[in-house]
Amino acid sequence: MTVSTDAAAETVLGSSATAPAPARATRPFYWSVRRELWENRSLYMAPLIAAAVVLFGFVLSTIHPPHFRFGPMGLDPAKRMAMVAVPYDIAAIVVILTGVIVGAFYCLGALHNERRDRSILFWKSLPVSDLVTVASKAFVPLVVLPAVVFVVAIGLQLVMLALGTAVALFHGVAATPVTQVPLIEMSVVLLYGVFALALWYAPIWAWLLLVSGFARRAPFLWAVLPPLAISVIETLAFGTSYVSDLIKYRTGGFDQAFTVNHQSGFSVGLSNIDIAGFLSTPGLWAGLAVAAAFLAAAVWQRRYREPT
Repeated sequence: MTVSTDAAAETVLGSSATAPAPARATRPFYWSVRRELWENRSLYMAPLIAAAVVLFGFVLSTIHPPHFRFGPMGLDPAKRMAMVAVPYDIAAIVVILTGVIVGAFYCLGALHNERRDRSILFWKSLPVSDLVTVASKAFVPLVVLPAVVFVVAIGLQLVMLALGTAVALFHGVAATPVTQVPLIEMSVVLLYGVFALALWYAPIWAWLLLVSGFARRAPFLWAVLPPLAISVIETLAFGTSYVSDLIKYRTGGFDQAFTVNHQSGFSVGLSNIDIAGFLSTPGLWAGLAVAAAFLAAAVWQRRYREPT
């Protein structure tokens, strides 16, 4: 009994020792997104450089008298608060515009560069589907870049707030930016704004990715010239401007995401956020449907198109 029991125990131990360990999840989508961040440092470097330039200009502006920078004390408190918040709003707008430009050039090179240097042959040999690859590239301008823009803009505003408060205290001004700038409200508005604009620009990102995949050279011209040519031909031939109006409508998005009186300047608050109106806009869902079609075409052409 003892011999048979020991043999059975050894058999069990031996089978346990030689049993293959459970395979760990490879998470291809996660690593594909990480790859995009590794290969495209401009996604976070460009907003940081833009923030540094804005901060440098803000530091130079501290040479102005305190009453100029913090608003005349005789103004209405609401108007004075709006006046003080203008530099912070401008700083956020500069970072957002930088993010939009970076996103456009990223999408134009996302699929084109790997075909141009033939590295697509290596990437296609990995166990990552074309759908996952294209989805990870679309995920960058839709989610990653807005998050980067938000973090950089908030960090810039915090540094500006600290410097402005120090200057105000040094000059003995009671109304410091800490007491005048609604930073929390501005942060909520900024968070909503960057992701709302990312969704609104989804068909633009998808179109640029599609062009990046099929253009053998000069993807920027392939992306810009056809819509412009169609717009010019329509105007000359029919005297209408549907295409140009559509381009203007799609490159906007601010009026759809916010309810703002344009005479108010840069001032946007929580009361201007219109989530229900934005989500009920037909143009948003039509744009997302078009974006899905463009991305599906990008997946198809990456699967069957030969490298250049």
